Amino acid sequence: MSSVLTIRGGVPLSGKVSVRGAKNLVPKAMVAALLGNEPSTLRNVPEIKDVEVVTSLLQLHGVSVVKDSATGDLTLDPKNAKTASTSAIDAHAGDSRIPILLCGPLIHAIGEAFIPDLGGCKIGDRPIDYHLNVLRQFGAVVEKRPGGIHISAPRGLQGTKISLPYPSVGATEQVLLSATRAEGITELSGAATEPEIIDLIAVLQKMGAIISVQTDRTIRIEGVKELGGYQHKALSDRNESASWASAALVTKGDIYVEGANQRDMMTFLNTYRKVGGGMDITDDGIRFYHPGGKLSPLVLETDVHPGFMTDWQQPLVVALTQAEGVSIVHETVYENRFGFTDALIRMGASIQLHRECLGSVPCRFGQRNFLHSAVISGPVQLKGADIDIPDLRGGFSHLIAALAATGTSRVTGIDIINRGYEHFTDKLAALGADFDLTTTK
Repeated sequence: MSSVLTIRGGVPLSGKVSVRGAKNLVPKAMVAALLGNEPSTLRNVPEIKDVEVVTSLLQLHGVSVVKDSATGDLTLDPKNAKTASTSAIDAHAGDSRIPILLCGPLIHAIGEAFIPDLGGCKIGDRPIDYHLNVLRQFGAVVEKRPGGIHISAPRGLQGTKISLPYPSVGATEQVLLSATRAEGITELSGAATEPEIIDLIAVLQKMGAIISVQTDRTIRIEGVKELGGYQHKALSDRNESASWASAALVTKGDIYVEGANQRDMMTFLNTYRKVGGGMDITDDGIRFYHPGGKLSPLVLETDVHPGFMTDWQQPLVVALTQAEGVSIVHETVYENRFGFTDALIRMGASIQLHRECLGSVPCRFGQRNFLHSAVISGPVQLKGADIDIPDLRGGFSHLIAALAATGTSRVTGIDIINRGYEHFTDKLAALGADFDLTTTK
């Protein structure tokens, strides 16, 4: 099945959308339930593709996953955890990179793990070597087999000292999920400290884990023999909230994002205000709107938390095409994240990509010949075009560009957006977007 979105642009988006649990937390909290000896309940769960994939993988391994149809809450019971057939797991090959995070919990639960070849967005180098090296340091034996990787630990996982060369979110999650029941103490330096990481630590602490986060990006985990279940409400998805904020700015609209959380979005909100976006912050959400007048250009660099998130960059770049003057964006997290600008340029955007580091944030890509800095001149009138979506955030950026453009755009590959944006076509309709959705076999 493939879907095509035909968008007739030029209509300001106006109204209310609701944002639920973070894509970057919920699947990982689901995996954490494997570590317990009692059922866990996760609330505020969005209906997105990554949740479907992890649900299927857990069920293949004998974990009961029950959804409350009224609330959307998930109850996960790992008491019958078991080894899954290779062919059944392999059916999920290419769907997501989440399966690699099952390794540590599966080793603790059943003594082994098989991970299929992994997919995910094509935005840069996200090697699973980080994960495999982490598991080896815990004492795991990693074997390459047809269609995937088999991982075991004949003597169990052992606490260790790990230093990450870069504060990788995925590698930090791998350490947390592997170390909580490992024998001894694990010390992780150079850790990621994003809000989703802290929320995962909160989940594990509720289960009985002993984890401390120090001010120098060091996380210390004292292994325990067993964990219980948890009751937890996932933090709101700050990436989806920021995407709708950019959509309001690009389309000269007015969107109230129920569930948007000021505390986790402070860096984005400062930047949004500098560009010229308006906002009203309440306890339950944030109203984002274009207040009229000109938008201001800026110089922006992505960085790990608490810097400006790379996932916020792509939708905001679309807004910067409407700013009066020249903006500079330096991407320091994923080296190929500007691939989405090809479509914007075809729509009339003035964007030049550079291999040089146009910024001051330390960057791994300046000597590696990647186009990772962008110079954006505006304002321009975007025009409708045929677009094939390349990745999750870039895809949403293409959508809001099409919504702001004159004329009609035909957008294919939109199923990628379902990985991280719950019911996004329903939300577009609620905001007054003018589009048709067709699905073919």
